[in-house]
Amino acid sequence: MKIREFMQRNYKHFNAAVCVDAAEAWITLLNEPGKMMVTLGGAMSTAELGISLAEMIRQDKIHAITCTGANLEEDIFNLVAHSHYLRLPNYRSLSKTDEYDLLKKGMNRVTDTCIPEETAIRFIEKEIIGLWQKADADKKSYFPYEYMYQLLELPSIQNRFDIDPKDSWVYAAKAKKLPIYCPGWEDSSLANIFTGHYVKKDISTLNIVKSGLEQMVHLIEWYRQQSKSYKMGFFQIGGGISGDFPICVVPLMHQDLHEKVPLWSYFCQISDSTTSLGSYSGAVPNEKITWGKLNIDTPSFVIESDATIVAPLIFNYVLNN
Repeated sequence: MKIREFMQRNYKHFNAAVCVDAAEAWITLLNEPGKMMVTLGGAMSTAELGISLAEMIRQDKIHAITCTGANLEEDIFNLVAHSHYLRLPNYRSLSKTDEYDLLKKGMNRVTDTCIPEETAIRFIEKEIIGLWQKADADKKSYFPYEYMYQLLELPSIQNRFDIDPKDSWVYAAKAKKLPIYCPGWEDSSLANIFTGHYVKKDISTLNIVKSGLEQMVHLIEWYRQQSKSYKMGFFQIGGGISGDFPICVVPLMHQDLHEKVPLWSYFCQISDSTTSLGSYSGAVPNEKITWGKLNIDTPSFVIESDATIVAPLIFNYVLNN
């Protein structure tokens, strides 16, 4: 039985039913035709979402990504150092002493998974510093994701692939030349490392990495061009800046540029955040109508569940695996 058939047979109520509804609406959007923006909050790359996300990109089910700096870099960390990762199924019972021992071993914990400092983070630092310094010398500036694409072209990186690259979503995105918007890149390990090199004078200017404002300018042009021929969908995993930054491009164009572009034509959010005072992650889609992001007839879905479980199911439903 295919996953789509299994879900249609078993997922008939509550959050389960919404998974089917959202997946069917995704398929409908693509057929209209439409294009899909997917946003990644949390630590979805370390959760190895790339196994299913990369195939969605390869099969043209996704056309742009917005993610946190952590998700952008952690896909690459996993690509080159997967066998050095440590999984801790008993993470809930770790003591402070246990956590300190992990620190001394250079194992940075993300829930049940530890990212190795030396073989992942510091290895990438040694490779990317050359790219930063070259951009500095050439007086050029690139988006964070463009540096990741440059990294993937280096033989030293390709020779260190520790998983099948087909399971890397950044690798798939590079092949498709997808734009990857990364607002708040400053909040990431590589950005901290970049800042350190600037302070130490290894890099002469911060401007070799394009800012979030420059990313929004790029996103405006991308949305302007794509929405001329396609309905635009928005699939949000988690919340925070990776979700709010790109969805705001529509009210920006309406209210600040006075351009007549269509609203988002599909919206789905996977989140286990509860609706609370001022919470973006917990805000229901109807609230976005008041901000000019969605229309009253936009197909909208909220799946209150764990995205590490739900997202691969929906992706494979759309792929009809």
